[in-house]
Amino acid sequence: MRELTKAEETLLLAVMRLKNNAYGVAIKRHIQKSTGKALPYGTLYFILEQLTKKGFVKRFSGEPIPERGGRSRIYYILTPEGSRALEYAYKMQQKIWNGYPEMTWWKKTGK
Repeated sequence: MRELTKAEETLLLAVMRLKNNAYGVAIKRHIQKSTGKALPYGTLYFILEQLTKKGFVKRFSGEPIPERGGRSRIYYILTPEGSRALEYAYKMQQKIWNGYPEMTWWKKTGK
């Protein structure tokens, strides 16, 4: 399986956690709240489009919203392929960090 970029992984996790409420603004807010980093909308939608093309998320329209001029929100859901990609990313991180319990550099720096 192809490895995910950190940005792809972050977006997939946000879609997974937001469940049925995963639309652009909610995803952006979730990422900013959980990471402290602001993701520009252009970057967000570009990555979501790439994840859709790869089959990791599926896009669908919600009900028309009068406040939005009758336009629907676009929602995203995690596909089984997206779930497998996240599982693979998680297992790879465990392998990378496995065997480093002696690493206490963060304690020495006071962080």
